[in-house]
Amino acid sequence: ENHITSIYNNTLHCYEHYPASWGHYDVCKSQVYAEDRLAWHYMACQPEATDMTKYLTVSLDPPNITCGDPPEMYCALENPYMCNNECDADTEELAHPPELMFDSEGRNPTTFWQSTSWKKYPRPLQVNITLSWNKTIELTDDIVLTFESGRPEQLVLEKSLDYGRTWQPYQFYASDCLDVFTMEPKAVHQLTPSTMLEIICTEAYSTGYVWKYDKTVRFEIKDRFALLAGPRLHNMASLYGQLDTTKDLRDFFTLTDLRIRLLRPATGATMVDENNLSRYFYAISDIKVQGRCKCNLHANSCVFDKGKLGCECEHNTTGPDCARCKRHYQGRAWSMGSYLPIPKGTANICDGAFYDHVHNKTDNCSRLGHINVVFSNYLLILYHFFSYLIVLHEFNLVFMFPGRGRKAMRVHLSFSLLPTARVCDNVLLRCQNGGVCHHHQRCQCLAGFGGVLCETAQCQGDSCEDLQSSQLSLRPLPVAQTLPLTLLSLIPSLLATRGLTSL
Repeated sequence: ENHITSIYNNTLHCYEHYPASWGHYDVCKSQVYAEDRLAWHYMACQPEATDMTKYLTVSLDPPNITCGDPPEMYCALENPYMCNNECDADTEELAHPPELMFDSEGRNPTTFWQSTSWKKYPRPLQVNITLSWNKTIELTDDIVLTFESGRPEQLVLEKSLDYGRTWQPYQFYASDCLDVFTMEPKAVHQLTPSTMLEIICTEAYSTGYVWKYDKTVRFEIKDRFALLAGPRLHNMASLYGQLDTTKDLRDFFTLTDLRIRLLRPATGATMVDENNLSRYFYAISDIKVQGRCKCNLHANSCVFDKGKLGCECEHNTTGPDCARCKRHYQGRAWSMGSYLPIPKGTANICDGAFYDHVHNKTDNCSRLGHINVVFSNYLLILYHFFSYLIVLHEFNLVFMFPGRGRKAMRVHLSFSLLPTARVCDNVLLRCQNGGVCHHHQRCQCLAGFGGVLCETAQCQGDSCEDLQSSQLSLRPLPVAQTLPLTLLSLIPSLLATRGLTSL
């Protein structure tokens, strides 16, 4: 009973060591009530972590390194006289192509990729296995290689951030780091928060050849996360804060390609048995790469379409990684989202000078024209129109298109300023006639005045004089403030030249 309890506690500890999901950020926006109306509230978001090996392409160098052409017999490393394993590329049951490194595990017998044997000894038996996503991805868990052969005595894991044009080492593996790579051996648990990005050489996965029970080689991602977030990743705020502010840290866990460089196979002894070279080869049954598409916290979904991964961008961003603002939403420079404050972060959406909501209502109508409205730097341009009625009330436009039926198409365009586009301030865009600027979004006018900047008196007859005499003397507005109002005042004359009447 004590033995069973001990096993249970150890198993429970393994499951508790890291949370199953360390930060969701799975919602990009939600509707909330603000000032008695529905509005969008934007949040930082990212796709869920998943098995990224489903979306990669694999290439081997040299390309003819896979066994089976011609057929070949292999011997067991621990028993040179057990030579009953055949590889034949033309027989499905005996072939070991590269895609078997990424198929479903748990099959019996185990499926695996296998190289040719070391028949050209003493020339090195070296293989480069390159995994490419054609997309920037972020690692969220350990990279795990499972070998069916003995684990290599020398191996280098490399990454690329530019689609394979340049490469940087991730980690070195050797049975003797000092002799092979002239590096002192080190383990990840010896790193500190200040050295967590150090490239190390480890001997933990290359020493010995009891390979029946010890088949995996790991690149420890979560152990590095734990240097900032604590041993059980409970202090994610610390990790997220560093990811937000430290580009090198973000880049360390980001890649477009991964390369596994197999430099020397397991030999099981200090000397290579030249009389039985069929004992020496590489065989990999599984590669695990857990991660997500890099979308710069501007998307919660990544789709695999026509053989290519791409973020489904939100926050008015676009591009494979949501790394630029959409056209007409470049009111400020693009910025990646922020993890902070936890748990929803900051969206840092791309802003346009204005945005519109268009609602179409039709009933057997025929559209005879269209209009494009661009409001940028206080300039309102109307073009591409044929026959319609325009009703203009401040920044609300209603376009009515004639139709054959009793009703016509009504298109409502409502312009409202985004949070970072200012309607008013206390410098150039001052509210007039005693109005008060409210969060840079609107002027709160005194009774009797209206308009965007409270510049319009809303009174009749003698009451106008009384009201104006009780206020401070009016000062002429700067040109930058009066220009949009002047342009809007030209709308009636534009209508008249087209033979249109306003409602």
